[in-house]
Amino acid sequence: MLNALYPKLETSVFIVTYGRSGSTLVQNLLNALPATCIRGENDNLLAPIARAWNILRHSEQAEKMRATGKVTTPSDPWFGYENVTAEAFGASLAESFTRTVLQPDASTRMIGFKEIRWHNDTALFPVMLNFLRCFFPNPRILFNVRDHDAVCRSGWWKHMNPQDVRRTLSEAEALYTAYATRHPDVCLTLRYEHYVTGPEAWRPLFSFLETPYDPDLVQAVLDRKLTHLHNV
Repeated sequence: MLNALYPKLETSVFIVTYGRSGSTLVQNLLNALPATCIRGENDNLLAPIARAWNILRHSEQAEKMRATGKVTTPSDPWFGYENVTAEAFGASLAESFTRTVLQPDASTRMIGFKEIRWHNDTALFPVMLNFLRCFFPNPRILFNVRDHDAVCRSGWWKHMNPQDVRRTLSEAEALYTAYATRHPDVCLTLRYEHYVTGPEAWRPLFSFLETPYDPDLVQAVLDRKLTHLHNV
C-alpha cells in the first residue's frame, strides 16, 4: 500500500535509541544521502498505532468469527467485525503514519525516523518493531548506543541518580540485543564512541543499507556542529 502512494520508496530506516546517545548525528548522516528523508522524534506516536494493530492480531473474537465463518447482521453486537483484518488495518495505519507524520515527497527512496522512547514499554517494544518490519519496505533497524558513563553526564540524565540511569540504559540495550539476535538480517548496532572516530567507522552502515560508501560525505557531516550537543 505504501508503494502505491510512494512508488520510489525502496528502503526504510528506523533509529532505535535512548536520549543523548548521539543519534541525531546518525540522523544527519542518513539525511545527507540522496533521496532520503529520516525524520526526528515524534513522541513515540508509533506506540499506540502498533498497540492497536496488535490487539486486532490477537483478538479472540475476530479469530472465532473467522473460524466459524459467521456473517453478522445489524442486530449483532459484533456487527461487521468478521470483515476486519489485522493486515489491512496495519497497512492503513502505516500509510497514515507515513503520509501525515513522515511526510516524504514523491522522489524519496529511503524513509524513516529516530525515536528515544522505544523502551518505555518493554512488552510493546518488539510489537513496534514487528509492525515496522511488516508494513514498511525493506526495513532496516539501527540500534544506537553510547558509553553509559558519558550518557549519565549528558543532558537531563546528569540530574538523575546515575544508578537509575545505568539501569534504564542497560534494560534498553537488553531489548535491542534480544531483538537483533532474533532478526540479525534487518538489525545493525552502532556505537557512538566508534563512529565519531572518522569516516571509515561508517563503512558498515553503508554496506548494511546497500549504499555506495562516500567518505567525503561522511566527513562533511562529521564536521558539521550540532548545537543541541553542547556540554555532552
